[in-house]
Amino acid sequence: MTGPAVVWLVVGLLTVTVVLALLIALIRHLIVLRRAAGRFQTEVGPIVQEITEQAYRAASSSRNPSGAPLEGR
Repeated sequence: MTGPAVVWLVVGLLTVTVVLALLIALIRHLIVLRRAAGRFQTEVGPIVQEITEQAYRAASSSRNPSGAPLEGR
């Protein structure tokens, strides 16, 4: 093999190695992110549900007895 061919071969192999390493790191980060999102959902889910229920109750209590919304709101 000629000198330039060896250089191109080495550069190509190094590039492939770096891209594979970055791909593996990206996949590992995605796994960590998925776990964190699941824990976040588990911890925050009940709070979000409670806020939603309170908002519904507040909206229901702000209506007239007929069920129509109040004027000016």
